Amino acid sequence: MGAGTGDRGELFVDGTGGGRTDGVAAGRPRRAAAGVGRAPAGGGAAVMFSDGVPSPSPSHSPASGTSAGSTGAPAEGTRTTALPRARTGPPRRGSRREKKSWPKIAQRIVPDDLQPEVLRLELTELGDAFRAYQRRPEPDLAVLAELHDRKARAFALWADVTDDASLREEADRAAAAARTTREMDANRRGVPVGGEGPVIERLLTRGQGVHARTVLEHVRVGSPLPGSEARLAVLMLTLRAARAGTGNVTGQDLGGWLQGDAERVLQELVDVGWLLLPEEVTADDALTSRPEEPAQVTVPSLLASAPRPFFFGKVTRARLSGWAQKVVGDRKLRKKKAGAATRLLAVYTAAHSRPGGCLGGVGEDAGLALDEVAQFCGLRPEEVAEHAGLLTAAGWLEEEADTTDGRLRGRLAERALPLSGLL
Repeated sequence: MGAGTGDRGELFVDGTGGGRTDGVAAGRPRRAAAGVGRAPAGGGAAVMFSDGVPSPSPSHSPASGTSAGSTGAPAEGTRTTALPRARTGPPRRGSRREKKSWPKIAQRIVPDDLQPEVLRLELTELGDAFRAYQRRPEPDLAVLAELHDRKARAFALWADVTDDASLREEADRAAAAARTTREMDANRRGVPVGGEGPVIERLLTRGQGVHARTVLEHVRVGSPLPGSEARLAVLMLTLRAARAGTGNVTGQDLGGWLQGDAERVLQELVDVGWLLLPEEVTADDALTSRPEEPAQVTVPSLLASAPRPFFFGKVTRARLSGWAQKVVGDRKLRKKKAGAATRLLAVYTAAHSRPGGCLGGVGEDAGLALDEVAQFCGLRPEEVAEHAGLLTAAGWLEEEADTTDGRLRGRLAERALPLSGLL
């Protein structure tokens, strides 16, 4: 590309060369050209291309000292072209093609031409159903299992239609997910996996049953006093203070748990240092506290500064405390005037029963170790059979318990099944 100057000193570039040219306008100091595509500073001269379209030079303000008429015409055979300016505005709307929303399921696009039509519609609806389930505030495992079943059937048909092995694998995974989800749902509700047998509304989930047995074991080996009344108080107060080491109790709570022994047992627990009452609050004051002004008690071994024996949330703590209260306060046990040892045995048998009500494990491990049961209840092993008979009379156990061979064997009565710990 060649370069030169016009009749009046304008800078121009013809279409035959490729270099850049410096030029000097009439009466102006020499300066380097900005290069092709940029106008010279000052705007006094226009870049000209021999193959371009003429473009007028920018107009000058009066302050520049140059009149509009002083600009000379370009040399003959040349045409001036103003360099293009950078585009600063936003792109026009509609300049990009809008993306089409394709129906998807399990990160797979459902083709528009998939046949049969009923399969395409089922896959589309199923994808929407899974996304809607993910937005639910609370999970429903029964609903999720049904969605997995539908997915397994739909993907199996899709695999048959397209002969795609990966779709067959996806169908198998969905079928396995449906089975697992149903097992989880059955475990939560404490019903047989196959759905056989009556549906029982359980107070505890299987996981909460595990936590309940952890608390009972803590009381069995760590009670500061050996008697049944003290162990019952330790159990109930531990459940109240399990999270932070402190809890609230009322006189009605204490009287219901310990009946006539409440003041004595409470004072004994304070004397050995296992329980702390607020300053100027006596055991008698705690027994007269009302629900609107409960007494706050502290169990030092459960404070946050001590090693934590339990790891569950406030919802589980409240559920466990309510579960134990329901067992201890059972109407038929109260009617039979069952003592602390008998009610502790009711708690232990409930926590260590399977969904069908049988105590303990199966086979050689059937039943519960008699010495552990006796220690938890504050009894001697030979005394357990007597209190198990009281539970049978109160309709807590279905039949007379067996205490031979150092094991306690039996089954919860139907009315006690909702309180099972779901071993």
